[in-house]
Amino acid sequence: MTFLLPAMAVLLLASVGLASQPLVPPASVSGIWQAGAFVGCPPSAAPLQVQAYDTQTFILREDLSVTREAPFLYLLVGRERAMLIDTGDVAEAGRMPLEATVRDLLPGEGAAKLPLVVVHSHGHLDHRLGDGQFANLAGVEVVSSDHASVQRYFGFTAWPEGTVSLDLGGRIIDVLPAPGHHPAHVLFYDRNTGLLFSGDFLLPGRVLVDDLAAYRASAKRVGAFVKDRTMTAVLGAHIEKNQAGQLFPWQAATHPDEHALALTKADLLALPAALQDFNGLYTETGGFVMENPFRLLLLSGAAFILVLSGLVVVGFRFIRRRRRSVE
Repeated sequence: MTFLLPAMAVLLLASVGLASQPLVPPASVSGIWQAGAFVGCPPSAAPLQVQAYDTQTFILREDLSVTREAPFLYLLVGRERAMLIDTGDVAEAGRMPLEATVRDLLPGEGAAKLPLVVVHSHGHLDHRLGDGQFANLAGVEVVSSDHASVQRYFGFTAWPEGTVSLDLGGRIIDVLPAPGHHPAHVLFYDRNTGLLFSGDFLLPGRVLVDDLAAYRASAKRVGAFVKDRTMTAVLGAHIEKNQAGQLFPWQAATHPDEHALALTKADLLALPAALQDFNGLYTETGGFVMENPFRLLLLSGAAFILVLSGLVVVGFRFIRRRRRSVE
């Protein structure tokens, strides 16, 4: 099994337990990820990369050579159970050995493996296509990403207000509703590390706004939550920029000179003001690139129809003139 597994971290995990981790970001958060492969070329390396943030926290990424989305997934290990955030953009285990990789990272052997709960930042396909690899496995619970299942499992009673907490055993995860990109989007704040796992809500790339009013309200609530809390880093689900802050082309096959994964508390606190400046279609402000893909698609479609209509009119006039010249 040729994965980039942090073997030493796994050994430490089995031996040292869950001692408190310092709120200092290890170098792995800004580590260099594979840049992908050109279309038609073989995969650049392992289809799934793994970096250990600490002995209980693992960052996984599906390689660009397998999926242009190249999503990040996160495995958080507690004393009593572990939690996997998102399952990525590839269903087939042969192409993306997610379940086998996660199983190897969990402490214990055989029936003594640590129980696992699989959750999602939100329900878009590139964050849940790997769910099937975990279906019907002993000791594994997969929480559906639909709105009703999210509210029921975590125990939200006044969605999208309030937060709830999930205890993994010596590790409390706060779950924050954050609709706007997706109706059932949630963020996960890990009290042990100070990491906020933000999914597509905030990342080094496009802020895709589906519901502007909901997004603005979510950004204010999340900002209020983190204001007086220690925050080591904001870790999103994709990287779509280079180090100069320029966007890669949509669905780019390679990411040369890729931006760091981690964003900051300051970036998160600046989001509400940026969303206030969003024109509802496409806006670049304060380092944020915000767009509404549905409206852009409609605008593109309308432009295409106008151009096509114009061509039809021009063609009709040309034919009519030719007929008159013949007469």
